[in-house]
Amino acid sequence: MKDISESVQEFKDFILSHDFFFVAGHKEPDGDAVASCLGIRAILERFGKNCQLLSAGPFKRNEILPYKDLFSDTMDFLDENDRKTSALIIADCSEISRLGDINGDLRGLDTFVIDHHKTSGLAEGWRGIIDVDSPACVCLVQQFYEGILGDIPAETAKILFLGFCTDTGFFRFLTDDSAPVFEAVSRLVRYGADPRETYRKMSYGKPYSTRKLLGVLLCKAESYLDGKLVITCESLEDTAKYGGEGRDSDALYQTLLAVKGVEAVVFLRQDTPTTCTGGFRSQDRIDVSAVASKFGGGGHKNASGMSCNGRVETLIPQIVKEFARIM
Repeated sequence: MKDISESVQEFKDFILSHDFFFVAGHKEPDGDAVASCLGIRAILERFGKNCQLLSAGPFKRNEILPYKDLFSDTMDFLDENDRKTSALIIADCSEISRLGDINGDLRGLDTFVIDHHKTSGLAEGWRGIIDVDSPACVCLVQQFYEGILGDIPAETAKILFLGFCTDTGFFRFLTDDSAPVFEAVSRLVRYGADPRETYRKMSYGKPYSTRKLLGVLLCKAESYLDGKLVITCESLEDTAKYGGEGRDSDALYQTLLAVKGVEAVVFLRQDTPTTCTGGFRSQDRIDVSAVASKFGGGGHKNASGMSCNGRVETLIPQIVKEFARIM
């Protein structure tokens, strides 16, 4: 974590210079994206500013389903005069394309980015901060809130804490220099966040079908590169049988990364006959973002994702080849 005091002032000036805001996170939102957007909305509301939360969805994770109805995939209408006083805040990514299918025109709006992904960059004319040393986007949002407004209300603290926990695997993925992170998290607990309640939201209430699917994915797992890499996949038939909601990919990654000698895990899903998505997780030294970027994705050193055209059976040899370069 680095000192972002200059960005805090820049963000405050950005808020004061606009009347209305669209606040958007990446498609297929996780807890960090949703919590970051809600934290930003809380800041805007303290300034008396109106905003609309945008997300292309889908909201697949249990812990974020309660917030689904707060977001829309269709922009409120703006005439030309409205657009001159409106702005866009992007959280947990830094590309319009990563927002997915939003019905409306976000381009051309004055834009501020709050992100922490290694593969991101600010487009020309945009303002914001991309801090790759931050373990979660909510960590930056918390610093903005405290730097501008002071103490955080309990309900907002609970939401930000959820974002911390989902993006860090309940702090399992933190680096050695984690003391400042725990100092920030301790303040959220002091404000009213409840670790036990958050763990229950993340870990319990899964559909029974997700346990069956987890077993299928474990049976399909294959090891490569002398056991250092494990890849498993979900077919269209698997999705049709077990459904597409409430997946527990975190449990899958934990189980496979716990195997002796495994340094990286890849989970591929055939979304349509011609498109796939994938998740990448690794132990400390393997930078999976370097591999994900080869397939139109990116993210963190130890946790990344991708989405591309192709079929699982043809992608697997290509992914193994890329991992062979870094293992």
